[in-house]
Amino acid sequence: MPWRAALALALAAAVSLGLSRFSYALLLPPMRADLGWSYLLAGAMNTLNAVGYLAGALAMPMLLRRFDARAAMLAGGAGAALLLAAHGLVRSDAALAGLRMLTGAASAASFVGGGVLAARLAGQAGARAGLVLGLYYGGVGLGIVASALSLPPLAWPQGWWALGGLAALATALTAAGTRKLVAPPMPGAARAPVPLRAFAFGLAGYAMFGLGYIGYMTFVITLLSEQGWSTVALSGFYVLLGLGVMASPWLWAGLLQRHRGGVPLAVLNALLAVATAVPVLASHPLAVLGSGLLFGCVFLSLVASTTALVRHNLPADAWPAGIAAFTTVFAAGQIVGPSLVGHVADGAGGLARGFVLSAALLAAGALLALGQRPLR
Repeated sequence: MPWRAALALALAAAVSLGLSRFSYALLLPPMRADLGWSYLLAGAMNTLNAVGYLAGALAMPMLLRRFDARAAMLAGGAGAALLLAAHGLVRSDAALAGLRMLTGAASAASFVGGGVLAARLAGQAGARAGLVLGLYYGGVGLGIVASALSLPPLAWPQGWWALGGLAALATALTAAGTRKLVAPPMPGAARAPVPLRAFAFGLAGYAMFGLGYIGYMTFVITLLSEQGWSTVALSGFYVLLGLGVMASPWLWAGLLQRHRGGVPLAVLNALLAVATAVPVLASHPLAVLGSGLLFGCVFLSLVASTTALVRHNLPADAWPAGIAAFTTVFAAGQIVGPSLVGHVADGAGGLARGFVLSAALLAAGALLALGQRPLR
């Protein structure tokens, strides 16, 4: 098993989501204080990042028909590094909004290209295929941990420069470790149709996940800062969350394998609802730390649960279209979620009310997912 290549691909995942998207939560409190942002504007910045990510993800099938997946991954990583550093060079809301969107598009190229390579590497790993994919998705947690350890001592804008440097270093290491991986351009292939109505409950439950989870990942550090947590405590919280992400692929593999319907999606949505509600219902630090650990252990596995649902219920030639349908509804929720929570938080009750809304959306997603039955 080429461990060097697998670990190098994990660094691509660290750049594309850990550094490019989820590190924003750590820099949001000083940015809000300095720039005078409302919660709505703060959430809109992550909404635009999600818009860019969706645009990039939708463009990738066309790009992968013309370019090597490794080239797309490395170009996305390098672009994300430059764009992250550029966040620290501007102060206008419009410029920062544009950078968040472009960073989302670049991170999609990195993550999707890396995913193609990880799938090919897994195909060569035999019985260890699950470990290869687990390492890749666990790389997101590595990026969260790296940002949590490097950013708290830094203010904005210096934190963005640090993120750009970390992303550039990780991309260089990815390039060095994946030289032997080949993924030539893929010609278009015929795709079988997907019975979307038969997946209605699963799609609805997944849309609720997109709406609910992103509010937590955008605003949890801001919420804890307002509750008086120290910089060191905030760093520890985010490290714990990142470690949970790194462990998550192995925690839920059995659940995803055993069930062919919506049970895994329902269970994981319900657990996320609990984790999201805890910071506003319990003030004890251990309870809040437990919330971060639980959230980290669950949220990326929800993505894997829909992939498993498609693989269990559709023929192989329908998998791309099935996964694309789930990706689209998730992206729609992820786009609306940060601005929705920010809008609610600007009213009476503040962020606590926004977190209650997020938890309610995730609970609704759990109930909807229970209605998803196996197709075959």
